[in-house]
Amino acid sequence: MPDGTAVRLPVVLINGRYPGKTLYIQAISDGDELNGIAVIHKVLCTIAPEQLYGKIIAVPLVNFHAFHTKQALNPVDNRKMNRCFPGRRDGTSSERIAYHLFQRAIQQADYCLDLHQGGVHPMIDEVRVRVDEKHALHDDCLELARVFGIGHILSQKGPEGQLAQAAPEVGIPTIDPELGGTHGWDAESIEKGVRGVLNVLQYYKFIAGTPQIPERQIVVKQFVPVLSNEGGFVYYKAELYEQLAMYQPVADICDVFGNVRESIRAPVDGIFWAKPIYPMVASGGIVGKIGTPIEYL
Repeated sequence: MPDGTAVRLPVVLINGRYPGKTLYIQAISDGDELNGIAVIHKVLCTIAPEQLYGKIIAVPLVNFHAFHTKQALNPVDNRKMNRCFPGRRDGTSSERIAYHLFQRAIQQADYCLDLHQGGVHPMIDEVRVRVDEKHALHDDCLELARVFGIGHILSQKGPEGQLAQAAPEVGIPTIDPELGGTHGWDAESIEKGVRGVLNVLQYYKFIAGTPQIPERQIVVKQFVPVLSNEGGFVYYKAELYEQLAMYQPVADICDVFGNVRESIRAPVDGIFWAKPIYPMVASGGIVGKIGTPIEYL
């Protein structure tokens, strides 16, 4: 810290009674994405070492500085932590934290779960696979996403520095669950996250039990923004999770008196995936994102 106080990250290690593999779980890589820490709390209260095969390494709070300022970016270096993996020993604050986590904890794992959410912006619950389809571990990551079992998956190579891209480079299947988007905690997204972690633990034989995995899940490969030509107040005609056909109404843009200035339609077929937190938009602004094309897993 600026006053010389040491910063230490909380780490939980559960050593199972029986031999097995290692699962690494982390949360709050972005300081305002809090659902993941509640998921870890609930999972840790559920798992007993006497019932566990292998071990679990859990880091409930990764981005220490951003968490304390209630923002996504680390205020020390203005970096997004999930663009800094595998990190640098002599890098910026975020790179140093990423480096020590990667070297000391992550590389011990057989599977990684990097719990996120869409910040404070409303978004569906989904899981992201962040390696290219040609990557040697793409199918393993996609299978891990399927097992997590939220029902919606984005399979698209992510930006450089994401953990879900860096860990597969050293042979560790990794996914990036995005547990909704909200201020504070969202109980429904948290419960889906807990079920997802338990699915992984059960499917990969860390604990006994039968995972609850949907028979059919939707996979998309990109997001297409829905743009407004007019500035004004947004009245949505479509709901998140809704499957949209091209040209289907998405929203009306109204002036300050409530008169409709523009009716916006879907530019492509797909799933209404995310929208801004506030119901107003400037000309050329985004009123939503559509996940497309729709495939089934």
